[in-house]
Amino acid sequence: MGLQVRIRKKLGDFLLDTAFETDGARPEVMGLLGASGCGKSCTLKCIAGIERPDWGYIVLDGVTLFDSEKKIDLPPQKRRVGYLFQSYGLFPNMTVEQNILCGMVGEKNPGARKAELGRVLSVMQLEGLEGRRPRQLSGGQAQRVALARILVNRPRLLMLDEPFSALDSHLREKLQFRVKEILEDFGRTVLVVTHSRDEVYHLCRRAAVMDKGRLLTLKDTKTLFADPESVCAARLTGCKNIASAHKSGEYEVEVPDWGIRLQTAQPVREGLRAVGIRAHRFNAGAKRNRAAVKCLREMEEPFGRIVEFRWEAQPAHSAALWWREPKDCGVCGFPDGLGVEPDDVLLLYE
Repeated sequence: MGLQVRIRKKLGDFLLDTAFETDGARPEVMGLLGASGCGKSCTLKCIAGIERPDWGYIVLDGVTLFDSEKKIDLPPQKRRVGYLFQSYGLFPNMTVEQNILCGMVGEKNPGARKAELGRVLSVMQLEGLEGRRPRQLSGGQAQRVALARILVNRPRLLMLDEPFSALDSHLREKLQFRVKEILEDFGRTVLVVTHSRDEVYHLCRRAAVMDKGRLLTLKDTKTLFADPESVCAARLTGCKNIASAHKSGEYEVEVPDWGIRLQTAQPVREGLRAVGIRAHRFNAGAKRNRAAVKCLREMEEPFGRIVEFRWEAQPAHSAALWWREPKDCGVCGFPDGLGVEPDDVLLLYE
């Protein structure tokens, strides 16, 4: 039956006003993607019962956790919701085993507790670390202990708040493989809050974009990256080149700040606000949407380079664009022109 959320909460000048549903037909890992302060963590806290919405309802697998009209507000311990905080929240004076056993609040049978402890230690690859304390663990080990403490309580919903923010980039990428397996094996709904487009793309089947307390869009993750629809979603999914635009034809837009008109693959609707082009989508050999360029500077990356350029007819006051190319693309020096396929022109409406 999944999770249904429709809530409003005012915190000073900030208003959280959001609504979404997870897939009720099958378990899914869903991402909440947004910049810091957009309301992602506040949404999780409302679902967990840590914060109380001013209005609305929260229903999980047919059980009402909160309903302002029906005066229902289950305490956190009765919601069966597992919440992994950014800091992991391990008890520093307890061992790994003791921290995990704290999660088994409802199981009193010593044999069952021991069996479940052994199961999660194996699943999380923590065997041999039972006697260590949090200060003796690596960041990845601490994360897995915190997850184990949640999973032994067999929650109906698992929520991860910036689960990789405390880890260095190398460890973060390695652990994403393992965490993805754990979340898939969990077999229930998972919400992942993050500001990282990579984490959303790697872990989540669907993703919602939040901005200023509102949920802007909820799509299949790959569809979101291919067609973000809004300026905010385009930026959050990594689009480096965004400029105001208006409709100039059924399949054409004019971009004054770039001094260019672009053909589009999708029909242009009324209300167009801007267009976006991802940096890696420019092509020195492309014939479509091609114009002369002036390359300003380049910056080498480990496996490619970033070229900053301007269109030949681009007004002087407007910002330069980015072209990212891999080292093996075969282009030497700066090209005299760049093009982009109509499929790669993102139409942004809000």
